[in-house]
Amino acid sequence: MTGYNEHKGAAQILVVEDDPVQRRLLKNAIERHGHVVHQAENGRIGLEMVKRGSGLYNVIVLDLMMPEMTGLEFLEAIHAFGTQIPVIVQTGQGGIETVVQAMRAGAFDFVVKPVSPERISNSIANALKLDQREVKARAGRRSRSGAVGFDDIVSASPAMIRVLDLAQRAAQSNIPVVLEGESGVGKELVARAIQSGSDRSGKPFVTVNCGAIPHNLVESILFGHEKGAFTGATERHVGKFMEADGGTIFLDEIGDLPLDVQVKLLRAVQQGEIETVGARTAHKVNVRLISATNKDLIEEVKNGHFREDLYYRLNVFPITIPALRKRKEDIPHLVRVFTERFSSEQKNGNRMTVNAGALALLTAYDWPGNIRQLENAIFRAVVLADGPELTEADFPQIAAQLPEYDVVDHLALVADNSSNVRLGEIAAAEFGVSQTVADNVAARINDAPDNAISSTNPAGDVRKLADVEEELIRFALKFYRGQMSQVARKLGIGRSTLYRKLKDYGIDPDNPQKDAA
Repeated sequence: MTGYNEHKGAAQILVVEDDPVQRRLLKNAIERHGHVVHQAENGRIGLEMVKRGSGLYNVIVLDLMMPEMTGLEFLEAIHAFGTQIPVIVQTGQGGIETVVQAMRAGAFDFVVKPVSPERISNSIANALKLDQREVKARAGRRSRSGAVGFDDIVSASPAMIRVLDLAQRAAQSNIPVVLEGESGVGKELVARAIQSGSDRSGKPFVTVNCGAIPHNLVESILFGHEKGAFTGATERHVGKFMEADGGTIFLDEIGDLPLDVQVKLLRAVQQGEIETVGARTAHKVNVRLISATNKDLIEEVKNGHFREDLYYRLNVFPITIPALRKRKEDIPHLVRVFTERFSSEQKNGNRMTVNAGALALLTAYDWPGNIRQLENAIFRAVVLADGPELTEADFPQIAAQLPEYDVVDHLALVADNSSNVRLGEIAAAEFGVSQTVADNVAARINDAPDNAISSTNPAGDVRKLADVEEELIRFALKFYRGQMSQVARKLGIGRSTLYRKLKDYGIDPDNPQKDAA
């Protein structure tokens, strides 16, 4: 493409949107960052502009819900004649099903209306980096240099952008920070970025996993011990706090610290000094403390497992990092970064890509293990891949856990008309998935009970609404293999409501066809 100059920062952006108010808002937001905006009031006009433009446009911002030609039809049309322009889709419907369809059709990124100027600007910037072949796996460069900055953290979702904004503010002072969030969301990465952005950059960054240390050794490992301080202490040991002197200490899973050690940690925070086991005097230390937890610390305080005075000393600047399932906008970008990093680290060093179907599949999944699980899945896929491109077939474990994914719906339609045909073979041939994935999906459909729920009872009367609802819940539990979040989402109710109904109807979620005892 010729319209984007990396140094000047100006790019040619095509906005395809039928709502004139939205077009104007997008135009203002994009031009504010120095880009040139072209507008199309519907998909057909936009398609003609792309055809005539002959490489003019660097990025397309596309509304999915339009008359005459929908956004999905537009995506299919532009890819039919081979354009590689990154497309950012807008959806007013937050449902993941719509997003998955767009990703499978080749969308680069997605935003949910109403979109903020910062979000659309960030998405366009990421698309332009792809256009310039600049998505060079910053994490890969990071691993060689050892330093982690805020620019190394992939952030496309508004939730993660807020996290990084708070973290950058925290980096400007030495106050204690608590990073909250589930395991695997990237708490240590944010902690390292805070260190790099502070005046302690280049100083020691010491990590301690409090949950992985035997309780009888926690005090010695954190604060050190003198020779002969206890049985087995044959020499002097410098603790983690002394190692981090002048820099930052990162206490991961701080909620697992024993109460007696919490007392000494409180003194270290309050007075800047530690007591080495077996020493007669305290040592002064200059340490920035960043803590992390996947527990609710205030609940731990209420339960007597965490000191209240220490909690308020540490919780000066709390930052909550959302789970990956709550910031799905980040998934496509993370997938691309991990794929490039891991493929460049392999022996041949050839750069691998990810096709649209695989991106859609990975975006649809909820990732209970968060970024760590996603990273491991990409690493495994890259190592085992045969070709230069990752596809759905490279993620059989993920596809097998998504019974509501499109391939299941397509196979169900085939099943209705192909009683004598092996469904696994149809899936492998028609939808480009591996035989393993196809067989898993086919087995799930074959194992499912008849999905026709009767509306009348044997006497010919209309059945009670509660009876029909109970039968539907039982069917959904079996069809979705007891995945409660999937069942609740597909039934259109909240998880708490689903659990209440299970109790009301006496349904055992592990064995839905049997009445609970």
